[in-house]
Amino acid sequence: MSTTQEATATSLLRFATAGSVDDGKSTLVGRLLHDSKSVLADQLEAVEHASRRRGQEAPDLALLTDGLRAEREQGITIDVAYRYFATARRRFILADTPGHVQYTRNMVTGASTAELAVVLVDARNGVVEQTRRHAAVAALLRVPHVVLAVNKMDLVAYAEPVFAAIAEEFTAYAASLGVKDVVAVPISALAGDNVVEPSANMDWYGGPTLLEHLETVPVGTDPSAEPARFPVQYVIRPQSEEFHDYRGYAGQLASGVLRVGDPVTVLPSGHTTTVAAIDALGEPTEIAWAPQSVTVRLADDIDISRGDLIAAAPAPVPTKDVRATVCHLNERPLHVGAKVLLKHTTRTVRALVKEIEYRIDIDTLERRSGAEGLNVNDIGHVVLRTAEPLALDDYTDNRRTGSFVLIDPSDGTTLTAGMAGEAFDTVSTTDASQEEDWV
Repeated sequence: MSTTQEATATSLLRFATAGSVDDGKSTLVGRLLHDSKSVLADQLEAVEHASRRRGQEAPDLALLTDGLRAEREQGITIDVAYRYFATARRRFILADTPGHVQYTRNMVTGASTAELAVVLVDARNGVVEQTRRHAAVAALLRVPHVVLAVNKMDLVAYAEPVFAAIAEEFTAYAASLGVKDVVAVPISALAGDNVVEPSANMDWYGGPTLLEHLETVPVGTDPSAEPARFPVQYVIRPQSEEFHDYRGYAGQLASGVLRVGDPVTVLPSGHTTTVAAIDALGEPTEIAWAPQSVTVRLADDIDISRGDLIAAAPAPVPTKDVRATVCHLNERPLHVGAKVLLKHTTRTVRALVKEIEYRIDIDTLERRSGAEGLNVNDIGHVVLRTAEPLALDDYTDNRRTGSFVLIDPSDGTTLTAGMAGEAFDTVSTTDASQEEDWV
């Protein structure tokens, strides 16, 4: 096996699926798992038994992913279901997200770490409101690859014009959101057409099957193309006779590459120094790259604690004024003046919601100003004031160090997912000025 083949065989793709209710998303995922031989015998037997109990002769493959009892009873997906499977060419972590409008927050959760999103549409209905919503969320979260799976082609007589019209409409809408890589695949999840095996009913389609595309789409980024970002998780000071002067900073490299001798800046203090040594798995190494977990030692004794960021140039500028696009996840609304905790990488600080500049209509992308609060599933743009400076990158530049969550300080509940900067490459100039004792 060549080096390239070995790298492909061991690579990992994280992807999320989304689709409107009854578009057949759970059936698609079940078909993908079943036909790729990723279902254990006892799992398949349990699905066959449950299907017979419901009066179905053939196994309902949707039951492979609808794991909650409420999902099976209602025939819908409610929570995010994570599934791991592998083929000879690649390993996969699949996040099957709900299709209901009220569970949009779950798609945000599932797609936040995804490198690819599969958006499912019913060939009979075409691009609908929820399709646009899912495309917008994928664009908002900067998911680099999107697959449009046009399902139920068997119910439209496998007609090429139907597929072509849907693909053209969706691709144009995705392009308006800034999504650059869209691949459309005509499928029938129920019959298995173009999911794992090529379809004999659509000889007009010359592209890859869904699995073929998942196996070959480029994954990951070149770590050397991004500046190094190392959030400090733990300070190691053994203070033993053998390691009397040892002072290491442990954590996971969020992006980029660190080498011994590299100049770095410690944020938010702004002190500069160089990397003196790197330890990985207890052994010294000259280089580390994301997402390795390592211990870094610096040339100078600097006051560093959990939550500080060791960054290579160009380093982000620490600020107490955070402007960000957010998706509100909690049933309790987020209001102007709310006191929250902001967790960014390994750092948690107090913060105040100074202003909600606008709420985004996810269907039209229109910005509606004057909102006093954000309700569950709302996406908007806010201004936050933090008690301590934070070193955030823009989310468009770095998904790891440009993201954060807002937490209720009274009970630790996650309230909101945030992405530093503007959504969909737009610019807002609204000013805000509100001060509170909280910060």
